[in-house]
Parts: sequence; C-alpha cells; structure tokens
Amino acid sequence: MMTLSRWKVLLVVLATIFGALFTLPNLLPPDARDKLPGFVPQKALNLGLDLQGGSYLLYSVDTQALRNERLTNLTEDVRKTLTDGQIPFTDLGQVGGALSVRITDPGQVNKAQNALRNAVGAPLAGVAGGRDVTVNTAADQRLNIAFVPEAFDADAARAVDQSIEIIRRRIDQLGTREPNIVRQGKDRIVIEAAGESDPERLKTVVGQTAKLTFQMVDDSVTAQEAAAGRVPPGSELLPSTDGYAPAYVVKKRAEVTGEMLVDAQARFDQQTGHPIVQFRFNGQGARRFGDVSSQNIGRRFAIVLDKKIISAPVIQSAITGGSGQITGNFTEESANDLAILLRAGALPAPLKVEEQRTVGAELGADAVRAGGISAAVGLAGVAVFMVVMYGWLFGGISLLGLIVNGLMIIGLMSVTQATLTLPGIAGLILTLSVAVDANVLIYERMRDELRAGRSVIASMDAGFSRAMGTIMDANITHLLSAAILFGFGAGPVKGFAWTLSIGVLTTVFSAVLVTQVLLAWWFRATRPKFLPIA
Repeated sequence: MMTLSRWKVLLVVLATIFGALFTLPNLLPPDARDKLPGFVPQKALNLGLDLQGGSYLLYSVDTQALRNERLTNLTEDVRKTLTDGQIPFTDLGQVGGALSVRITDPGQVNKAQNALRNAVGAPLAGVAGGRDVTVNTAADQRLNIAFVPEAFDADAARAVDQSIEIIRRRIDQLGTREPNIVRQGKDRIVIEAAGESDPERLKTVVGQTAKLTFQMVDDSVTAQEAAAGRVPPGSELLPSTDGYAPAYVVKKRAEVTGEMLVDAQARFDQQTGHPIVQFRFNGQGARRFGDVSSQNIGRRFAIVLDKKIISAPVIQSAITGGSGQITGNFTEESANDLAILLRAGALPAPLKVEEQRTVGAELGADAVRAGGISAAVGLAGVAVFMVVMYGWLFGGISLLGLIVNGLMIIGLMSVTQATLTLPGIAGLILTLSVAVDANVLIYERMRDELRAGRSVIASMDAGFSRAMGTIMDANITHLLSAAILFGFGAGPVKGFAWTLSIGVLTTVFSAVLVTQVLLAWWFRATRPKFLPIA
C-alpha cells in the first residue's frame, strides 16, 4: 500500500490541477473571467434561487379545460365521421360530460355505432375494448359517446409531464440557466428561475398556452349575426387582435396546427419595417397548408393563438413552400416572445398561477457569506483537532488532502453546472467536516500496529490496508443515502444530495490516495526510525 507508484502520483497531480483550474473561475469577478485565456475554464458554480435570487412560480394545470377541449374535439370527430359515412343525425351535443347524438334513420344505428367505435378516440392500454372512448346505444335511436375514466387520468398525467418539458424549453430560450422545474403533487408545477428578476415576463412566456391553429373563416354569416346567436354548426365566433375587425366567425376544425411547425423566428417586414414572425412547417404541415391554400384562393384563413385571431389574411395564391409569416400589432419583444412560444410548442392545457415570489439577490449574498464563515470556522476546528491529535506532519498532510478535496468538489460542480443551493452549502460543509474521518481511522490503525511492535513501514502499510474496509463501508452507506435523497427528493433536497455524493467520492480519493502519496514521499525522503504519531 505504501509503494510510490507512478500512476498514483500522476493521478494525484492531475486531480489537483483539475480542481484548481475549474475552481479558479469561482474566485474571479465576471469581467476577469471573460479575460481568461481560451484553455482556462470559464464556467463558475451555478447558484440556485436561494443564493442568486430570482423568480419562484407555482402553477396548477387546468385539467378541466383539458377535459372540455377533448370533448370539443370528440364532437367534431363524431360529426365528421357521421357526415363522411352519409349517416343522417341530429341533436349532437354534450350531456353531462359525455356526448349524445340521435341517428334519424333507425336502420343505420348499428352502422353508426360501428363507424364511431372504429374512428373516434385513441388506443388506451389496460382498458376493456382497448380504446379510450365507449359508444353505447340508448332509447330513441340515440348513441352515447363517452371517455372512459382512465382516459382523463392519463391525459392529466401526460399534460403535466409535457408542460414541464415545454416550460423548460421556453425558459432555456430566454437565456435563464438551469431552471429548477419539478412536479408538485398530482397537477402542480414549481418553477425556480435563478437570476430571472422579471417574473412578469417569465409568466408571459411560461403561462401562455400558445396553441396555434390555422382555421378557415366562415363567410356564410357576419360576426354581428354570430354575436346575435346565429352561429352555424361547426363554426365559432372568436375575438381578433389584427386591427381590422373585432371578431371573425371561423370553422372549429383546424386545418393546420402549431405542432407541425419546425421553426419560428422574429424578423422585420422588408416593406413596412414592422416586426413579424416567420414560420416554417414540417413536410406534413407543408403539404396540408398547400392543399388548403390551393383549394381556398380568394378566401380568408385565420391564424389563431389561444382562441384569439392574430391575423386573418386573404389567400391570394397556393402557398406550397411550407413557410409563411404572421403579421400583427407586434413590438420587437412581443414578436420574439411569440417566436419562442411557437418554437417550444404549445402547452397541452392552460396553467393557473397559484403562487408567485421574487427572491432578492441580497438574501442570497447573505447566505453565501454566512456559509463561507461557517466553512472557515469548521475547517479551522478540524485543523486544530488534527494538529493537536497527530502533530504538524500527519495533521498537516490531512489538511493538504482536505484542500485537494475542496478543490475537486468545487471543480466537479463547476464542470457539471450543478446548481448550488443553501442546503448544498450545508452538504459541502458537512462533507469537508467529516472528510478527515478516514485519516483518523488510518492514523489510529497505525498507532495500534506500532503498539503491537510492528516496524514503521509495516505499521504505515497496515494503517492503509486494514482501515480501507471500514472506510469503504462508511462511505458506501453515505453514497446510498445520498442516492435515495436524490431519487425521491426535490429542489433543495436534491442539491444537498448531489453535493454530498460528489463529496463522498472526492473524500475517499483525497483521504486515502493523496495522503498515501504524501506520506510515501516523506518516508522515502527521511527514512524515519519512528512515527511522530506514536
């Protein structure tokens, strides 16, 4: 164990250089980091919300709106299926959370039932019949169409997961680093955006559903007639913000949706100089957009964002290139925000703000200062203990290993861009405070071997070899505990667990390998007849 192997020396030297290089940016102000040479790392620790300040938002997913949307879409699917099948029907509408439709021809009830069972709904595992929609007959030639209960539960769970991913993409495009976005309970989402001091803009970008659809304008009635209650079946009256008309009547069925977009960028109109949003469809969207535009030349189509029409241009010619632009009363910032929303995708359901907080940077600075003082006091106490118990040589070597340990922890956290929170500082202090436990075990074993009459080299070798089992047992236990905290915890708990996990790995390395190399150097240089810790 006390052999001074080259690979051990090389590993200790490289680990020390690595830790020093990646810790250096944390000791410099931002302007000094920017002036560092290209080969020097420039990433500093990523401070969390409680240390850096920022915005905290708690959202709940509006699952009722999601249910209503599913029922509306199901209504249109039933209408289209029966119309395409040339099955006469009447009284199609929602009744108590389900749909009811009356087939006017008694001889086509079974045909209608079979057609709907095959056409509407979607496959759903674990449900009798294999689909998320049931179609049952009732009195007076009626069919009742309803979602199974498991369908809405699956929709709600899927909506929360999709919302978290979409929110993350939106915040990333704002330039906010490492936002903490986690599920809370069944249908809530917590957002912690460190460094984002404008919660209102964050709410605008995060909370907007951003569901984009392209729907044909229904010219069979005017907006005034629709407002008076004469809305044709399959159409709806939507407000407009295009500056030309307060509202339009549009077909409910979306010809093209925002899910078919592959890119959206804020640009300026070359003729007017006003901000616009240019978009581009995927192959499916380009084909559908081309078909719709070629079949409806001279008619208006509406670009609808969250049930509000932002533009309703007249189709002048077939648009087959798969790209276009959205004009409206945009500012440069609003056009950029809309492009971000379209690129990130639409939320599957609306979000409601349940709680909003802004954390000032002053609180974080106080926490960092207090953490630094705590760490300094703790390290001073450890240094005094080790020097008193094991002398300047062995105690000093333990402290050198502790310094390398600290450099490696900060360096690894900087490389991985792990978010350091206040509990993370507590984990860091705890790790450094107990890091010398392994040295204590090694040194005490050396003392026991010396008392038993062993030689200096045999005692040193036994100190490392026979203490390793206990050291590994203790640190593996710590690592498993940290893994459990990381797996089941959230937010600050994960920050504590991550710091603790890194600390366990670096502690074993520094307390064993660094100490072993330094003691081997000392032994080779001095060839002592006794150990100073005896």
